Amino acid sequence: MWKWIHQWARPERLYQLCGRLIPGMAIAAAGALLLGWGWGFGFAPADYQQGNSFRIMYLHVPAAMWSMGIYAAMAIAAFTGLVWQLKMADLAAAAMAPVGAAFTFIALITGSAWGKPMWGTWWIWDARLTSELVLLFLYMGAMALWLAFDDRRTAGRAAGILILVAW
Repeated sequence: MWKWIHQWARPERLYQLCGRLIPGMAIAAAGALLLGWGWGFGFAPADYQQGNSFRIMYLHVPAAMWSMGIYAAMAIAAFTGLVWQLKMADLAAAAMAPVGAAFTFIALITGSAWGKPMWGTWWIWDARLTSELVLLFLYMGAMALWLAFDDRRTAGRAAGILILVAW
């Protein structure tokens, strides 16, 4: 039953598939991003309480969702790498970490930029902001742990264990 998925565990097969899919997916993603930003920033009416400062939520909320979603995908890849010992799973987890860290950083910056006019302060130690900050530290730790080992197999195991323990 699972034989069809194991063919994608070989790097040359996966790279071939990704090479065919990336151009079309990149164009579709750029179009959807431009359309969403155009509607959100240009045509959405001002909020009756927050005015135009609510528009930052069109960037903040997706960035926060992606930061947590990428970490969940990293955990699945780490689990796959540890259990079935697929090299591509470790590489996928390592490749997702910088992207997730960037989204987490964007979520923290836009959240504090929205918080200043709404709460009167740039930072408040509530659960949402603190958990995003901890998530940023987890991403940084996973990237540092991956780079700390010369052997990629050992690096993948160590980073995978950190990712799963923190999840």
